[in-house]
Amino acid sequence: MLKPFVSFAISLSLTLVLMPYYIRFLNRINHSQSISEYSLDEFKSKKQTPTMGGVLFVLIPLLAMLIVYPLSYTKLATGIVYLAFLGYGLIGFWDDALIVIQHKNDGLKPLTKFISQVLLAILFYFLYRQSASSTILIPFTQMFINLGWLYAVLVFVMFAGASNGVNLTDGMDGLAGGTSLLAFIPFAYFAYTQNNMELLAFIVAVMGSLIGYLRYNWHPAKIIMGDTGALALGGVLAALAMVLKQEFALIVIGGVFVFETICVILQIGSVKLRKKKIFRYTPIHYSFTLSGWKETNVVLFFWLLGAICAVLGLLIGVMQ
Repeated sequence: MLKPFVSFAISLSLTLVLMPYYIRFLNRINHSQSISEYSLDEFKSKKQTPTMGGVLFVLIPLLAMLIVYPLSYTKLATGIVYLAFLGYGLIGFWDDALIVIQHKNDGLKPLTKFISQVLLAILFYFLYRQSASSTILIPFTQMFINLGWLYAVLVFVMFAGASNGVNLTDGMDGLAGGTSLLAFIPFAYFAYTQNNMELLAFIVAVMGSLIGYLRYNWHPAKIIMGDTGALALGGVLAALAMVLKQEFALIVIGGVFVFETICVILQIGSVKLRKKKIFRYTPIHYSFTLSGWKETNVVLFFWLLGAICAVLGLLIGVMQ
């Protein structure tokens, strides 16, 4: 039980120590975020804030696990989780790099990003099926359903939905980092109750690194996670839900990300079909700012929503 504490301490310490040097390095090479022309005016100042902060909180937990549980890299369940974290992080890094190089907020073409996510989800599905079934338990019942090939569809929806949901939420200082940190807490409990100490050590390592990151991402942010961090966090949350058999709980635990995504979908659909907006602005957190809320108050409110979702998701997972 000591090793999870060690992995947490390593990740937190390394992130706190290395992040200032990393920020200075990014500033020196002018590695700043390109802000979309559609962002609110008060957020255009973030153009000078270095991006790709996710690089550190993706690599450091993986390094911590290499130190604490080196053999975990050879095991299927943990290997899938590590691969999801790194794989989706690499897609995000590719996107971020193009944005920085081109000095536009276009990045990867949507189709390229979509195909990359599909290929990774397919890979995870086939790897996972080697050691687990496609049977899922319906919450609050004793009903088990074997989805068969439809489980592959569920896996893709989980990975695409979670990674893009975190990405949409990443728009204010501390917002995506804090809500993601809260979302990892139930999964840490699930890993503990399933006596999976290696996954527990990894989850708390990611949490430790996120806490270190938030030290520099809280308003006014000195660094932004970028797609590197956002896609990695969403991807690994989906992988944890899949490996720990908490597919339904993921929907509730990631309630903030689901809320952000649904609002964007509804807004786009309404504009295309009715030529009218439903919300003042999406992603929805900007609507709160337009209503007069301070950025920090919006972030704290979404943290509260994230905490409520984490508790509800934990209850769903416990009652399965």
